[in-house]
Amino acid sequence: MGKVSTGASMSLDGYIAGPGETGFEHLFKWNGNGDVPMKTADPNMTMMMTKVSHDYFSERMAELGALIVGRKLFDFTSGWGGRHPLGRKTVVLTHTVPDGWEPENEAFVFVHDGIEAAVERAKEIAGDLDVGVNGGTIARQCLEARLLDEIFVDLVPVLLGGGTPFFDHLQNAPVVLEGPITVLEGRDVTHLRYRVTYT
Repeated sequence: MGKVSTGASMSLDGYIAGPGETGFEHLFKWNGNGDVPMKTADPNMTMMMTKVSHDYFSERMAELGALIVGRKLFDFTSGWGGRHPLGRKTVVLTHTVPDGWEPENEAFVFVHDGIEAAVERAKEIAGDLDVGVNGGTIARQCLEARLLDEIFVDLVPVLLGGGTPFFDHLQNAPVVLEGPITVLEGRDVTHLRYRVTYT
């Protein structure tokens, strides 16, 4: 069975979104500052990365079998038009199934029994591959439940000054990480990978 991991583009001061859901043009600049195309499940969205970032991202995608996101992100993106752009079946942790959606379809599963149930369902979907957990609240819940194995940080050289932290109000801090296990220097980003250790 694969690992449970989370990853996010993060500013140097620790934010994955700026105040009022801003700053994404800085956080995701590395998705479009190269000349190597990276296709997504959305035919209208092709990222252009440097070779370093493309190879890193391709390897990561090959490891992923399912995703977990929260309802806030699902609503913010309007369900990505019906399918997550990474092309993986996605478990949405929510109190209620959104209007107009079935509890499960080929792209999404809506789980309301807590983070443990969401991870269990995502692992069933992923099989031997990894489960990718969205940053922020969902990642924090996984970490507090001791379900998170690895953390990927795409560290971006910008200071946002506030917004949404990658991990906020951890109940079991400090959490000691092993690594970085890998360090890859891209253009406008440094890709880092850490292993979570529980004591």
